[in-house]
Amino acid sequence: MRLLFTTAPLRGHLFPLVPLAWAARAAGHEVLVATTEAFAPVVLRCGLPVTSWGAAPDFVELVGGEPPVTAESTVLRRAEHGHAFGQIARACLPGARKLVDAWRPDLVVSERAEFAGPLAAAAGDVPVVAYHWGVAPLTEYGRAAAIELAAAPPDPVATLDPWPPGMRLPHAFGHEGVRGGSFNGDVHLPDWVFEPRERPRVCVTFGTVLPGMAALGLRETVAPMLKLLKELDVELVVAAADDVLADWPELAAAADRAGRLPLAQVLPACEAMVNHGGQGTVLTALEAGCPQLVLPQFDDQFDNAAAVAASGAGLQLSLDEVSPERVAQRCRALLDEPAFTTGAVRAAAAVRAQRSPAEVVGLLEKLVAA
Repeated sequence: MRLLFTTAPLRGHLFPLVPLAWAARAAGHEVLVATTEAFAPVVLRCGLPVTSWGAAPDFVELVGGEPPVTAESTVLRRAEHGHAFGQIARACLPGARKLVDAWRPDLVVSERAEFAGPLAAAAGDVPVVAYHWGVAPLTEYGRAAAIELAAAPPDPVATLDPWPPGMRLPHAFGHEGVRGGSFNGDVHLPDWVFEPRERPRVCVTFGTVLPGMAALGLRETVAPMLKLLKELDVELVVAAADDVLADWPELAAAADRAGRLPLAQVLPACEAMVNHGGQGTVLTALEAGCPQLVLPQFDDQFDNAAAVAASGAGLQLSLDEVSPERVAQRCRALLDEPAFTTGAVRAAAAVRAQRSPAEVVGLLEKLVAA
């Protein structure tokens, strides 16, 4: 069968699809990934065939000027992000329609913030499978995108969900489980991961999108937070892109180690993690059995953080609770209280109990046959 995978131009949206696309190719199926022109090289570095369906606005440029988020503005921010994804899809839709007509896939697999692929698939009478990253329903995305596109996204024939059933919300009843795969991209694994450590290792990251959104005010809070974490007598690791570290030299200065890191391999060698609540980061920590402190900033991150805390695998701090002192206190608790390690190990087992990507390929085959 022919499988067309579609993604918005963000690594956190693409990476969950990669293990499934690999598995489909290994099973002998034709696979093609479609995305924007500027983002196509990222897909290519994942070892997958890719095509561009046109130029489109950059997501961070569309939303980077937003005011600092508050708890009251969460719904509004989700809608604004949905409009941004709708604008990206509107630019890509003509190319998406041409691609579906020319390549004639048997199935389109789209991550939940990519809307050009599903609309083109509906026009070509091709079934769509949705990849539901994040715990939240994010209905604001679809409503806002429909305004930009003057059309509602079609209902999928199935929805894939990498979150264990016990960590999902009621709207996800009936989702098909899939193991996330913890794909990190083309990142070198440093030698120090294999070396014995004398102090607990704590990893801190804010993902690939947040550091580019200067309006969130992270720069004013992260450096003091890292300073207090260092006072816990830990080995502090900061996972950040090279351009972020070049722009924020205080991050590398505060850390024992800093740089782009493959979290799936690094986190099993860490005792705790502090992160922003992004889908890929949180699930990678869960799968690694690493207790985590989640500091959500927007969209699905709040629900992801709540799911982690409810599972016993970590803690969260709301927007109005975050301070360097509280972050250090919560991180100390993760290190000192065995219950969080127990909860993280339990969550890891639940993540790994999901269907493997190879098994999900079998599900996709049945959908196409039906």
